[in-house]
Amino acid sequence: MTQRVCFTLRVKPERMAEYRERHAAVWPDMVRALARTGWTNYSLFLAPDGLLVGYLETEDFDAARAAMADTEVNARWQAEMAPFFEDTGGAAADDSFNVIPEVFNLETQLAALPAEGEGAGK
Repeated sequence: MTQRVCFTLRVKPERMAEYRERHAAVWPDMVRALARTGWTNYSLFLAPDGLLVGYLETEDFDAARAAMADTEVNARWQAEMAPFFEDTGGAAADDSFNVIPEVFNLETQLAALPAEGEGAGK
């Protein structure tokens, strides 16, 4: 079963423009490592106030994070990205995710519905 994962971090206001630039063309080795280790449908969204929201789908989030942690490219990327974030205590971004529990998914609820015309609904 695929896990959908949403997380937040906060980018320092003075580093937001550079953060956007760095993510406009992420290192090819990093992109390939993410795909190889199970990070699929992965997106980052950056709000004007620095709130960074990440979303990904994976078979096993803990395993995907561990697999990325074992790559050399991730170590280099995390070292370069660490100064961009607030409130991580110097930890790598991957270790500082504020994971947000999912409370609704349209496809899951649609799949659980009886066929149209069956049962009463609100």
